[in-house]
Amino acid sequence: MRFLTSITKKIPLLDRWVLGELFAPLFFAIAAFTVVSLSVGVMFDLVRKIVESGLPVGTALKVLALRLPSFLVISFPMATLMATLLAYSRLSANSELKALRSVGVSTKRMIAAALALSLFMSGMTFVFNDVIVPRANRDAEFTLQRALGKAISTEKGDDIIYSRFGRITTQNNNDRRKGLAQLFYAKEFRKGTMNEVTVLDFSRFGYTQLLVAKKALWNEKEAKWEFIDGQILTRTPSGSTTSAEFDRYLYPLNSAPIRISKLPKDANNMTVSEARKAQKLYEEAGNRKESRRMKVRIQEKFTLPMACLVFGLIGSSLGAKPNARTSRSQGFGISVVLILIYYVLSFSFSSLGVKGTLSPLFAAWSPVLISLCGGGLLLKQSSR
Repeated sequence: MRFLTSITKKIPLLDRWVLGELFAPLFFAIAAFTVVSLSVGVMFDLVRKIVESGLPVGTALKVLALRLPSFLVISFPMATLMATLLAYSRLSANSELKALRSVGVSTKRMIAAALALSLFMSGMTFVFNDVIVPRANRDAEFTLQRALGKAISTEKGDDIIYSRFGRITTQNNNDRRKGLAQLFYAKEFRKGTMNEVTVLDFSRFGYTQLLVAKKALWNEKEAKWEFIDGQILTRTPSGSTTSAEFDRYLYPLNSAPIRISKLPKDANNMTVSEARKAQKLYEEAGNRKESRRMKVRIQEKFTLPMACLVFGLIGSSLGAKPNARTSRSQGFGISVVLILIYYVLSFSFSSLGVKGTLSPLFAAWSPVLISLCGGGLLLKQSSR
């Protein structure tokens, strides 16, 4: 307690005063945005499961609590914008900012506390998004599925798809071209076993091989997949088809499908380290599109928290304009419009990055840089 008091005393009086004005609207905005998004995103679905599937109310509340961090991450940037806009607009309307200007305090100095708070919110958003949210979302899914009577294994995955790109051997075995070599699909992965497996093999030019098996196990000693109880269909370049059934068949493919199955399907539920593992797997498989998509998502793990700084700069610059008067309802409306513009810009650049039109780094960070430049222009106007 004494430590916190000593730190507080070291903060200049002006910044302590501004921070005191920011906290109330910040907490209000976090609560408002979280309740709205949580109600639309989770609450209605849980109520439906309680009524239709007999989900216990206690379990539903636990799932709701576990899903809360993912919605807080969305609320933090929006709340930062609304809090700075409302706080500085009120100070401007009460002529308190005018009084500060009259004694020589610049607009940049006035919003320094808001920018510091925005940086703190950026750091907290990153911690939530990378440490808390992925684990909480998985626990929520596990709790919900177990309550509904569905079997869950700690080592599991559903609808595993792995595509490997590489050199395809032509008929004369000399000329080779790049393309999709193998496409692996398993309905589920349970306790080290892939169930209901299908593999399409295009590694030989003109030949198409279809392998179907009830089970597949990774044979560590042979470094191959061991397919059990299945059938192989082969279509030759002449158009003829041959088939053969087997009890056990070793197939040359790496263990990447197992590693893929253990990763969350949604990149938003991955930590930065998990996203990097997934990107490396796709890169090793020659799947450039998925590798590029993961590179964009990795960068977005850092740009999402930066939205707090962007919105803090824009909100405080708009609110600090002389004679600015913004009510709580007006502030909410302006915040929604600015948030919509920013995220449309982010999604547009993200799509261009995934498509390959822009580099992943440029695609992810361009909206942040553009918005910071826009905030800088607003700050310059407010300083006049």
